[in-house]
Amino acid sequence: MAQPRYQGYCTGKPTKLVKEKFGSANVYAQNAKSLLTKATGFIEAYDFTLNPYRGCQYGCSYCYAAAFSPNTKMRQDWGNWVIVKENAAEILAKELQKWYEKNPQNPPRIYLSSVTDPYQPLESQQQLTRRLLEVMLDVRDNNHPTPTLVIQTRSPIITRDIDYLQRFQRLRINMSIPTGSESVRRDFEPRSPSIKARLNALLKIKQNIEPFKGFVPKISITITPLLPTLATDELAFIQQLSIADRVVIQDFHPTYNRSLIASTRSEAEEIKQKYAWWYQNQQLNYMKFKNKLISQLTNIEIKEGKDGFGYE
Repeated sequence: MAQPRYQGYCTGKPTKLVKEKFGSANVYAQNAKSLLTKATGFIEAYDFTLNPYRGCQYGCSYCYAAAFSPNTKMRQDWGNWVIVKENAAEILAKELQKWYEKNPQNPPRIYLSSVTDPYQPLESQQQLTRRLLEVMLDVRDNNHPTPTLVIQTRSPIITRDIDYLQRFQRLRINMSIPTGSESVRRDFEPRSPSIKARLNALLKIKQNIEPFKGFVPKISITITPLLPTLATDELAFIQQLSIADRVVIQDFHPTYNRSLIASTRSEAEEIKQKYAWWYQNQQLNYMKFKNKLISQLTNIEIKEGKDGFGYE
């Protein structure tokens, strides 16, 4: 089957036109044939990954997901396009029905999401992720347990869905905060929400879900990849991490020039030169930061890489 040709990123007549502009991003609409993808590799502890969008408006300089863009031009313009899987809720309902027909009391383990942010700015308009949460909760109408769910995001928009989140008995929220310094964040991920906004989102979730009203989710802060934190910000940042029950750290992915390989983008490699004081002794600084986490966050689980991304 011929691959879609996206307006603005192809030669010849496009088969997918820009539906609208949302900020700087071209938005395309596309129907998905399937939604639940077998989880492998780094997140093989799950049954499935679930990505309601393709592409991500945050366009972080280091994001490995750019490698899975539809074509080279779109990979190079990562952050400026998003494909909305318009029929995602309908497809998910059908796929969950098939799962529960075979496993009526064994809920699937789902990682939302692996190559996009389910709460990127466009979600405020589309509400696609919210509809997917509703589908997952609807299985209770047939006396099935809701899926075990892990949500990976860097967006405060997640607080909009507290009413749904509190209904999941087994939920972990992974909030990505790779640095404790705003100046570093602005260099590596200038389109993303502030550090303060992300921490406030976690606080709002914890304050607005009371045990007698619903299920309290597990909270992780994923410092992945570990970016530099300025010495003047380090102590306060580590203290703020105590809002979570788990902190995960991980180094950059290796850099590859080939597509379809999870890797750190060249844009991030260029920005790293500004922080030579950190990256010239990267492994030593990584270990020092890790040891500070362990010594100062004595009641919090500190995990590295793959070990930190499971639900448990």
